[in-house]
Amino acid sequence: MGDIRITRVEQGQTKIKNVPIAVTPEGFWCCPTPVGFQKSLKPQNPLNKLKPSSPLPKTSSQKKEVSVSERKAGPAPSRLVVSDAQQCNDDPERPPPSPSVPAPRAPRPKLESMPKKVAIEFGEPGSCDMKLLLLGKQGFCVKLSVHRDVLKEKSSFFADKLSEQSGLSCLQVDDCEDVEIYVETVGLMYCKEMKQRLMKQSVSRILRILKVAEFLGFSSCIQSCLEYLEAVPWNGEEEEEKVISTVLRLQGDGIGVNPVLKRVSPDISNAPKDTLSHIVELVLKSNEERGRREMKSIVLKLLRENNSLPSSAGSADICNDMIYKSCRSCLDSLLCLFNQAAEPDFKDMPSDIKEPIIKHIALEADNLSWLLEILIDKQAAEDFAVMWANHQELAALHGKLPIAFRYHVSCISGRLYVNIGRGEVLPSKNTRQLLLQTWLQPLINDYNWLQHGCRTFDGKLVEEGIGRTILTLPLEDQQSILLSWVGSFLKTGDGCPNLQRAFEVWWRRTFIRPYVEGQGG
Repeated sequence: MGDIRITRVEQGQTKIKNVPIAVTPEGFWCCPTPVGFQKSLKPQNPLNKLKPSSPLPKTSSQKKEVSVSERKAGPAPSRLVVSDAQQCNDDPERPPPSPSVPAPRAPRPKLESMPKKVAIEFGEPGSCDMKLLLLGKQGFCVKLSVHRDVLKEKSSFFADKLSEQSGLSCLQVDDCEDVEIYVETVGLMYCKEMKQRLMKQSVSRILRILKVAEFLGFSSCIQSCLEYLEAVPWNGEEEEEKVISTVLRLQGDGIGVNPVLKRVSPDISNAPKDTLSHIVELVLKSNEERGRREMKSIVLKLLRENNSLPSSAGSADICNDMIYKSCRSCLDSLLCLFNQAAEPDFKDMPSDIKEPIIKHIALEADNLSWLLEILIDKQAAEDFAVMWANHQELAALHGKLPIAFRYHVSCISGRLYVNIGRGEVLPSKNTRQLLLQTWLQPLINDYNWLQHGCRTFDGKLVEEGIGRTILTLPLEDQQSILLSWVGSFLKTGDGCPNLQRAFEVWWRRTFIRPYVEGQGG
């Protein structure tokens, strides 16, 4: 880019023709529309068709067709080459303009006889004082008739180069991978209302313009592109990542990109924690069944995505503290509701007083089940097991309430047994033992109701979880719990969890294994 050399366009190698341009009220050219530019790039029509030329009014446009090679997307830093005006204007194959006689139609040339470089020209040479040549890597050349003062005012890149060589009348930029965007960006230097010009562009095209504007030091264009990106919706995660990566690169140059980045990153450092706490609180207090069910599923899915990220480890403890705070609040509320429902005169109260309490019990139990599921996904449910096992007061009140009021609480115990049996929750031996001593009998008492009155209850899964949890205890504790179960099973039959598999394992451990080991000795 810093190399300065003299170049000459050889005869028979480059062909420059005018193409459609847009003329500003001041008479200067500005960037063509993308459609108009691409039409001029079509290789299907290699004929150069000339039309009668006439003085160009302020609101008209000149239209000529030319075939060019394919362009390559993605602007990249280019090399600047400086040459004199004689060489930039030297175009031996360009026919002189004829105001009255149209040029004869040329025969259609063969592809192999077409020129290796095809060029188009923008602007009115008579009203401009400088030439700018943009050379693409595919042999495509664009000649721009521009104004020195405009380039120096709008572009720090051009200002530096022109200040180094004050007498230059032509600049040439080699190896432009995205000539179309270079032409449009230079054209934007003539636009007073740049925002309106960019409004109809796609996000991907704005990013291309932004990259070239950054290279040229076109600060007003950079600002307009950032304002566009801040306001327009982004389509999909892929486009969002492209926008953010481009904007972050500009941030290192001291350009104000915060309005764009605010869409994906908050200003307040503790905002994610506070926001998550607020969302969880809204879900826990909701009484609308469908909205509550949908939001529970969405929040759980998004938290699982967060758990899979390596960067989430640092914020895991903060999130867990917030979840456990909600668990304690739900447990306190549930204990208060149980105390109200356990009052002797509660069953004689009017239904308009009882129904809200009954619904609130079901709501708080469902809240605890949801919070437990979140903690299990985060592999942090051991403290919940400790909390639940030590709630003997709630377990004592459990037997004083009708089954229809209390069975939701037994679902929490069943969920814990299932996850312990799967190895997803690993509490200590004392916690497992206390959990079975405190909550297994209430679960057995509600088991028949759960099988027939709770659609989400999976009896086989819970039975397996209880049995596997029992078998993790010392053999003496296994015996105590399973003998108590045998008594309940003989009384209620199908109304009691079937722990036959766990009973058989305990039996073999107690009676068969010592005998086999003795025989082997």
